[in-house]
Amino acid sequence: MSDAELVLRSTRVITPEGSRPAAVAVEDGRITAVLPYDADLPPGARLEDLGDDVLLPGLVDTHVHVNDPGRTHWEGFWTATRAAAAGGITTLVDMPLNSLPPTTTVDHLRTKQEVAADKAHIDVGFWGGALPDNVKDLRPLHDAGVFGFKAFLSPSGVDEFPHLDQERLAHSLAEIAGFGGLLIVHAEDPHHLDTAPQRGGPRYADFLASRPRDAEDSAIAALIDQARRFDARVHVLHLSSSDALPLIAAAKADGVRITVETCPHYLTLTAEEVPDGASEFKCCPPIRESANQDLLWRALADGTIDCVVTDHSPSTADLKTDDFATAWGGISGLQLSLAAVWTAARARGHTLEDVVRWMSTRTAALVGLDHKGAIEAGRDADFAVLAPDETFTVDPAALQHRNRVTAYAGRTLYGVVRSTWLRGERIVADGEFTAPKGRLLTRTP
Repeated sequence: MSDAELVLRSTRVITPEGSRPAAVAVEDGRITAVLPYDADLPPGARLEDLGDDVLLPGLVDTHVHVNDPGRTHWEGFWTATRAAAAGGITTLVDMPLNSLPPTTTVDHLRTKQEVAADKAHIDVGFWGGALPDNVKDLRPLHDAGVFGFKAFLSPSGVDEFPHLDQERLAHSLAEIAGFGGLLIVHAEDPHHLDTAPQRGGPRYADFLASRPRDAEDSAIAALIDQARRFDARVHVLHLSSSDALPLIAAAKADGVRITVETCPHYLTLTAEEVPDGASEFKCCPPIRESANQDLLWRALADGTIDCVVTDHSPSTADLKTDDFATAWGGISGLQLSLAAVWTAARARGHTLEDVVRWMSTRTAALVGLDHKGAIEAGRDADFAVLAPDETFTVDPAALQHRNRVTAYAGRTLYGVVRSTWLRGERIVADGEFTAPKGRLLTRTP
């Protein structure tokens, strides 16, 4: 019998071996054993009987723009991590841009860590940034514990985070490959974007035409070539173009060290349903057509796409104007990501085990968090308790995001998060939060 101070018991526990009735023993914030459902309790252990609610590992979201410090009127560590916890996310990795300063030097990383330290309701790690002029800062940031480096191949939308041309991409990638790091890339080709029609205004069809699929496809092809040249590890962010999938599959088969993510909005929303002027649906690359979405789901199923993350990128409501050309591009999805993906997944015949693999196990593996992402002995006791067959209608007023603008408003979704647990402590239940208990994470050497 394992030592334990807490046992969580459910008729359905999602483990790496599958879903089964089980009792999960927890001691000092770690899982000590996954026991048979009817096992005797370890002496002195407290039992939490979850009935038929599903116990799954806390989600790990590796693509979040918290914007703190500097643009905290858009979002912040306090609000972002509360929203994440409410949605069953127990770990996030913060993007290096949209905060001021961006995370592009060790000093800037320290600034961000100081701001986050007493505000994090869940565990938080950090990406560094790769800019045209900071190659000298990449190794120090790596040594300071960032999980990898974000780069844009087209303008980022904020002046303090310029993009890399192909020559600068090669310089950065050579440096990062030299110390075994990871480059994560916003892959849209600026030349394709510049030559696409730029009409502006409220018509979503015009915005979609301004961010064509071939901008993604060309950038991804160039990234694959560079990754092959340097034997570098690269990751494609927020894939929306299904046309790039054959390129990616061929690169993987050829041994290129490339992984790929997509996002809930690409899997659950379609261009055909976006109302004109509704810039809460604007993101870059854009939400595309339903036939494109079908192919993204197929690629998730066959492993061409590795994982699903939010790309939570909020702003104040006034920046979400009805002109798609000038409105801020970003979708707020932290609190709703699990429910949104589960709703669409179940309709397509996928299981909760699939969702856990895409949104927890593989995302944890992407950044080397071997103690996260699964319910098994030795892992952190991070859990979400889910009622998968219950529904709710999205009310923006019920969201924990600082700015409650959402593309999911009014949608009915499956999957109610009953509670979220961090290292064996319940941090939110029925809308009630504890004081912040999150830790700041660094890459394991």
